[in-house]
Amino acid sequence: MAWMVLIGSAVLEAVWATALGASDNLTDPRAVAVFVVALVLSMLGLAWATKSIAIGTAYAIWTGLGAALTVGFAIVTGDETVTIAKGVCLAGIIVAVVGLKVLPGHSGTGRGLVGVTRPTAGVHRRHDQH
Repeated sequence: MAWMVLIGSAVLEAVWATALGASDNLTDPRAVAVFVVALVLSMLGLAWATKSIAIGTAYAIWTGLGAALTVGFAIVTGDETVTIAKGVCLAGIIVAVVGLKVLPGHSGTGRGLVGVTRPTAGVHRRHDQH
């Protein structure tokens, strides 16, 4: 479920980024309303997903997928031109996002891609100790 919420939040990131671009410097009330609602929902979804997906992985997927969707939408609507270089870069983002999902150690709070855990609470090392 957390992965579905994260993907939905990335889609909402593309929505708010697109609405921000359409807001005419935050002067178009409809675009601003879409921007604010999508932004809040996107952030709430990201925060909820990080209960069970490590923040580094979740944030990378959220930003990467959101950015790719934003550029893809801009290409479809004609706001951006299509080039081979853009296609290669977008494919690279998508491959990286999928890679973060399928690599071992991709989920679980406090774990990174290499499975490093955070120190337990209450364990402190003094700087003068060796």
